[in-house]
Amino acid sequence: MRAEYSSNVAGSRKIESLGSAVEGTILQNGQVRETHYPDTKIDLAAYDFQTYDADAVELSYKGRWDSKRVSFWSAAGLVFGFSGDTVAITFGDNTISGTLVGYRLAGMDWTFTNVTAGGTHVLVTSETPGIGQTYPVNPQRFEMRVSNWGYGVQIDKVHVGAGESLIKIPPYNRTIEFIGDSLSAGDFQSYESMSSFAYGVGEGLGQTEYYVTAFPGICVTDQECWGNPRGQAHQWFYSSDTSWRATAIWGDNPEPWDFGKMETTPDIVVINLGTNDNNIANNVSSAAFVDAYKKLIQGVHGKYPNAQVVVMELWLGFYQYGNSYGQDLGFQQELEDVVAYFNSDTYLSAPTIWDGTTNMTETLKTRSKPFVHYFRTKGILQHNDIGPQYHPTDVGAIKVASHLLQYIKLTFGWDLVATGPEVFHDTLYWNDQDSY
Repeated sequence: MRAEYSSNVAGSRKIESLGSAVEGTILQNGQVRETHYPDTKIDLAAYDFQTYDADAVELSYKGRWDSKRVSFWSAAGLVFGFSGDTVAITFGDNTISGTLVGYRLAGMDWTFTNVTAGGTHVLVTSETPGIGQTYPVNPQRFEMRVSNWGYGVQIDKVHVGAGESLIKIPPYNRTIEFIGDSLSAGDFQSYESMSSFAYGVGEGLGQTEYYVTAFPGICVTDQECWGNPRGQAHQWFYSSDTSWRATAIWGDNPEPWDFGKMETTPDIVVINLGTNDNNIANNVSSAAFVDAYKKLIQGVHGKYPNAQVVVMELWLGFYQYGNSYGQDLGFQQELEDVVAYFNSDTYLSAPTIWDGTTNMTETLKTRSKPFVHYFRTKGILQHNDIGPQYHPTDVGAIKVASHLLQYIKLTFGWDLVATGPEVFHDTLYWNDQDSY
């Protein structure tokens, strides 16, 4: 859906203070949610650290980062092991000051802080819950995720205690990627990227690498949509998204994404695109939509020949229907036709791939097997699961994630192995009074 950057809409982040308490603004139903994010910024000169550069082999970058170690798209992360009881990160000048990041030790709950360009932030200390424990996660594992799809950070240095070291954490054995727009990026949800259904599936699977290559307002069709100059049929092949900061860093020559440097190749790719194409304001024809969607899947098939692709049925909101409600779907027949095409002899006997430009590349060398699936979303959400800005509420995102998790389990036999660690933060509400 359409990207918004105003500080008075849900999901945006605004610095209230850089004093003893750094406050980020989260709106819930128009009211400010009280938050107390720790102020983690320190004076680097006052500490004795063992320091690593951003390209240290022990560091594992999750999601899409460019060669300058700048994060893009949604839910980009950083993972590494470490010895000792201290972790700090110095953020580069291409960091958007005030960006809210979530971080945690092993399987402990997420903590959030606003980081600053050029600043050093200490994120693990001897007081951090779980520090020094050697089970069940060993070595100690640090993880950081960028919560905002529109902002981003640049990693400059990573620090541990003097005499301590970083430890390389091997990637998990299965990988999923989401390609989408604001519905996948978490626009208008509390922690945006970290409240989205895509993040919820990736994290909720457990022991799974995940990419969320999603940005608000973008179409699958390669044209201007809500300020995005290119569509996913083109932009998916690049490191950066279509944000203003990507333009500030890369200008008119964005850096191609190096698919060869990915730690793991996605086994499953989930595509949720078409909501913006379906909007009359963007004037996308049915034929143009189908052509672009086919090209994107051809690109995915070329880069990940063994990946299974899941096409998500669209949900476009609800309308009053007499004395009840109805659900808009959008491009329903077109999506079913796309799925049928890729599972037909027409394609499987001579599969071709797309490289994101105007030209088709060479034909795949081997005959393919059916690899495209259709995930029907009708009936998962009800009208009150959609907020005033036409995006799922936090609960709506959790419902979509829950259904998609079960679909993946039943369709591909993936066990759900996340058996305790927090996925969605700030959803712990309960009533402890049995008589009232």
